[in-house]
This record gives sequence, structure tokens and C-alpha cells, in this order.
Amino acid sequence: MQNDIALFETWHLSLMIGGVIVIAAAILLLLVNAAAKRIGRLAATALKLVSEIKENTLCIWNLQQTNQVAEEVLKGSAEIKAHLHFVGDALHERDAKK
Repeated sequence: MQNDIALFETWHLSLMIGGVIVIAAAILLLLVNAAAKRIGRLAATALKLVSEIKENTLCIWNLQQTNQVAEEVLKGSAEIKAHLHFVGDALHERDAKK
């Protein structure tokens, strides 16, 4: 009889310990699930912000093309300036002949 009581107490204690472990595991799983949902929401928000940043920085990428066009205009104006000397000389000669 004494052995039966000790066995029952051991079984009861094991059952309680097992129950505590199962409850702890369930709580941990719920916490992991909540953290995963929070990470998902934050990732969606971050993705939206990344899209907005991309749209807002397109003008920076277009700046390279603008600089290239400005360089071409500068080269063209340098060529015009070089030819103005010839135009000025021609006009001066024309005025001198009159």
C-alpha cells in the first residue's frame, strides 16, 4: 500500500511537471507567433517606405543624365564662343569695306 501511494504521488508529480512544460511550450509558441506577426507588419511598413524612398530618389538618378546634357551644352557654347571670333572678324571686315 505504501508503494502504491508513493507511485501515485510520483505519477501525480510527473503529470503536474509535464503539464507545466506543455503550458510553457504553448505560451512560448504563442509569443513566437505574435512576434512573427509583428515582424510581418513591420516588414510591410518598411517595404512601403522603401518604395516611397525609391520614388523620391529617382530625381537623383536622373541628375547624372542632366549633368551629361549640361556638359554637352557647355561644349556647344565653347564651340560657339570659338566661332564668334570668326564672325566678329568677318563683320569687322564687312564694316571696314563700307
